[in-house]
Amino acid sequence: MQTPQNNLIPVLIIGTLVVVVLITCLFFFVIIYQRKMIKNQVELRSLHDARQSDLLAAVFETQESERKRLAEDLHDSVGQVLSAIKLNLHRLDKNCMSEATQPLLADTRKLTDECIQEIRNIIHNVLPPVLTDYGLLVAVEALSNKVEQTTHIKVKFSKNMPDQRFAQEIELTLYRIAQELFGNAIKHSDATVIYLSINKEGNYMVMEFKDNGVGFNLGGVKQGFGIKNLESRVQLINGDINIYSKPLNGTLTTIKLKIA
Repeated sequence: MQTPQNNLIPVLIIGTLVVVVLITCLFFFVIIYQRKMIKNQVELRSLHDARQSDLLAAVFETQESERKRLAEDLHDSVGQVLSAIKLNLHRLDKNCMSEATQPLLADTRKLTDECIQEIRNIIHNVLPPVLTDYGLLVAVEALSNKVEQTTHIKVKFSKNMPDQRFAQEIELTLYRIAQELFGNAIKHSDATVIYLSINKEGNYMVMEFKDNGVGFNLGGVKQGFGIKNLESRVQLINGDINIYSKPLNGTLTTIKLKIA
């Protein structure tokens, strides 16, 4: 004859197994739910990054379109007007024999020539023909020479890769970055020497910009617009940027981009 205690044993065993099964199912449900949530977050983040990249691309494309329009307007309107003024001054110089007006005409012609040259410089900075015609390496070398000629800074440019063309967005983006880095160094660094190199390292292109200026506290300007702008440009071409600087130790900026 079975005792009541013996009758309870199968019930307890079955009950325990049911509880274990429920706990196991609950455990797997939580894991699956968490994985699904993580997957959704990753997808949302990827979508956000994609939209952000599209937005950045649209912004920079608009900027380049405006630069091109500005360069064309300067060339077609202001440049032609200045050329006409220069021609009229040359005619006045021939027809005017007054000694009193000769110095004034000469000074006006000189100012007109300087203005025309400045307009050309602006056009070349906004829409550099050397970049379109010859590519990134030649354009950056020309930019380095120009900075050295027009400032007190010695620029040492070097390259360790064959002259070749890259996608238009890569060439234009890296050229704009070089312009911005030169501009920052000229305005803020008090540097006397700038080293700019473009090298090929395996399947990567590495552009390194270094100056011997006063440097700055990177933590204090990490959220600055200038650095954010550089980071956004590099992000647009799927590259990596690293900026290192300390007060009185200059600044080093390295950009790495996969090209093959």
